[in-house]
Amino acid sequence: MFDFFLNIIGKDMGVDLGTANTLVVVKGKGVVLDEPSIVAIDKNNSRILAVGKEAKRMVGRTPSNIVAIRPLKDGVIADFETTEKMLRYFIQRVHRNMGIARPRIVICVPSGITPVEKKAVVEATEQAGARAAYIIEEPLAAAIGAGLPIDEPTGSMVVDIGGGTSEVAVISLGGIVVSQSLRIGGNELDDDITYYLKKEHNLLLGERTSEKVKMEIGSAFPLENEEKMEVNGRDLVTGLPKTIIITSQQVRKALEKAVNDIINAVIEVLDTTPPELASDIMKRGIVLTGGGSLLKGLAERISRETHCPVHLAENPLASVALGAGKCVEDFSKLKRYLKYSKQ
Repeated sequence: MFDFFLNIIGKDMGVDLGTANTLVVVKGKGVVLDEPSIVAIDKNNSRILAVGKEAKRMVGRTPSNIVAIRPLKDGVIADFETTEKMLRYFIQRVHRNMGIARPRIVICVPSGITPVEKKAVVEATEQAGARAAYIIEEPLAAAIGAGLPIDEPTGSMVVDIGGGTSEVAVISLGGIVVSQSLRIGGNELDDDITYYLKKEHNLLLGERTSEKVKMEIGSAFPLENEEKMEVNGRDLVTGLPKTIIITSQQVRKALEKAVNDIINAVIEVLDTTPPELASDIMKRGIVLTGGGSLLKGLAERISRETHCPVHLAENPLASVALGAGKCVEDFSKLKRYLKYSKQ
């Protein structure tokens, strides 16, 4: 009887609605969906042609009537209607072979967004099919997902670098004591590489190529063995295809400003952290989560600048989603970290 009821209302879900990727965690099953937050739309009739990985394959390769868009920008909804359709698609993907999916959803939001932006996330989630929408701030979700002891009277520091935002927070006794939210993330790093090659080499790169360069030879700290990579783009002078060789030193130079901004945010948060909690962080270290934390040498660079040990979370890409999932798993215990849509 319970299984039948579950098939009607749907499985409770934790959702990391990210600028770059959306991850869905289902109670008892872990991460069941990890797709790019991209939607391909036919402009002639506003019909959705593809969502997620299929839509990402279309980026930079579509005819004039098809546009591949990211409905979220800097961690917030830029296109409400498309976000709702994307969420509905993901909910239905998770609930295939079920009846009317009306799950309870815990959804993550950046700590620095406005009440209006929070309301937009809640409304989009409810209109996409949630029977109840709860929101949790990303630093808290990342800390829960990374297994930090956030309930204890001890300082835990998390730096979550996502696609559109970077969140820096010190957490103690289940609350955020000090935090900073930057609208800088992996997408900005990609844009910085594109801008650098445009300026220095008159070469225009595609979005996917910039991301590949960042992932393969991007770094925040000098590498033991510096690397090179061949990249293809369009020559802005002749308009013809062009291939050049770039080095990891050049990419590091391109990323320097954004990396500096993130490190300065970490230093500022530490500077305003109460001394007792700062002492805890010196002993326990800073935990990095989010896709941007995988940038080579970033942990070493932050450690050198802050004089604190820095650790990469066990599953940095999924930490935020796993935190939302734990809230779903142990709802009665962790409900106090959530804000309900009707509040």
